[in-house]
Amino acid sequence: MITTLTTFQLPRPITREEAKSIFLSTAPKYQGVPGLFRKAYVFADDGRTVGGIYLWKTRADAEAMYTDAWRAFVREKYGTDASVTYFDSPVVVDNVTHEILSD
Repeated sequence: MITTLTTFQLPRPITREEAKSIFLSTAPKYQGVPGLFRKAYVFADDGRTVGGIYLWKTRADAEAMYTDAWRAFVREKYGTDASVTYFDSPVVVDNVTHEILSD
């Protein structure tokens, strides 16, 4: 499995409620994406750093998401460029399903 961390610095700080509204507007875009197990939106205390933590089946699945079109979508929606960092995730503890997952 692969975990990706996407982050971007907003041009101006926003409130948690503004972030939540924006995140809810984009969340449907991620439903049913092949290979995506889970996405968590993140919002830092500074009100300027936002992004997502994604859990993917494979790196190829993750790379299929972060296309030029996705980057343009982020730039248009948030007014800034995204950074994407990839992490290998050989073991995941899931306390919702009470499972320890391993690829």
